[in-house]
Amino acid sequence: MSADPGASVAEEWVQIARKDWARAQRNLRDRDTEAAGFFLQQSLEKYLKAFLMNHNWKLRKIHELDALLDEAARYQPELENFRDLCERVSGYYLAERYPPLSALELSSADIRRDLKEAREFVKLMFPKERLPRLKR
Repeated sequence: MSADPGASVAEEWVQIARKDWARAQRNLRDRDTEAAGFFLQQSLEKYLKAFLMNHNWKLRKIHELDALLDEAARYQPELENFRDLCERVSGYYLAERYPPLSALELSSADIRRDLKEAREFVKLMFPKERLPRLKR
């Protein structure tokens, strides 16, 4: 067992975030942009929560990336540069989960752009993280 239980739990969240990252890529390859956007949101949510848990944050039931970013930027102000990404990707979660919002037209180009920017965001939180690049 780890001497720091918080770090152990945070690592578990990173492992799930990696799975969601792979799911986003797989769904994009399968041309399911809504599912790709949803799993991208899920991945970033889990990376943010893991980052916060590494800073002794108590886990809460929250899905809004911008609200999580507010807390994360207290520890690493440069994360604020990804505010637009977090707001956009939070919308993907809502569009997939709530039918009145599902009219959001996501293109493969949108998801590819956001995956590229999200990679930079994750690397800022976890510099050693190795995220697979999207295969064409």
